[in-house]
Amino acid sequence: MRPQFEHIAVPAGQSWALLWRELPTLPFAWHYHPEFELTLTLNARGQRFIADRIDDFDDGDLVLLGPELPHSWSSAERLDPDRPMLAVVVWFRRDWIAGLAQTFPECAAIARLAQAASGGLAFSRAAAAQVRPLLVSLHAKTPAQRLPVLLDVLLRLAADTEARALAAVAPPPAADRQRERLGRVLDHVHAHFARPVAVETLAGLAAMSVGAFHRFFRRHTDSTVTGYLARLRVGYACQQLIQTDKAIGVIAEAAGYGTLAHFNRQFLAAKGETPRAFRRRYREPRASSS
Repeated sequence: MRPQFEHIAVPAGQSWALLWRELPTLPFAWHYHPEFELTLTLNARGQRFIADRIDDFDDGDLVLLGPELPHSWSSAERLDPDRPMLAVVVWFRRDWIAGLAQTFPECAAIARLAQAASGGLAFSRAAAAQVRPLLVSLHAKTPAQRLPVLLDVLLRLAADTEARALAAVAPPPAADRQRERLGRVLDHVHAHFARPVAVETLAGLAAMSVGAFHRFFRRHTDSTVTGYLARLRVGYACQQLIQTDKAIGVIAEAAGYGTLAHFNRQFLAAKGETPRAFRRRYREPRASSS
């Protein structure tokens, strides 16, 4: 199966990105991106797919992946059925690592860690347990407070002599020019997904004709522009339904839908259930524990 390109948006004013992802299941989604990825998985048991390698994982699994490495997690088993699965994900770029090592010689071990992670590293249970509370604490901190915590985490992991290499062969880096083109396009799409996005504008960002752009976009994302936008909008809505108490109509409008009826139809087509049922199903386990 060909992996899908995933665009990682680093927030303005920050040098790396954090994702706090609570889900009832971890769906298989085979993808890759040009950033390093550090993922801590909690309250889940399933399979981890990294390039040519498949492993079982359990609560507290901690892995560092190199750029361009196809990967996915898949799980439908929660260790505690009354709580969601949680993935704490950190993304950072090659130039972030290079800048650290150049500016702060004390961080040379982090650069060596990144080099060793080109094919993926699975950390020992002891090292994962040591940094677990630090990674979990990131969610409640400001961006400025997160940075020293992340550096502490990476330095501790660099000292893990029992970390295991995963993929047998690291993939070659994608062509820089193609990646830059796609990056410009996806930066625009992710920033403006809640408003109409003209294909002509995206083709101009990629310096292509509209016809060539359609082929280029499908080849790299395995999707049409319309389909990609729909996934972004529904994904945003899912996050809001899970993490907030906002009215469904408010969420629909913020996701870019002109009417609630249109939103309900699109959500049902994508998720197989209505937004209201999705929110209820996700929150029922939490309510039953009280």
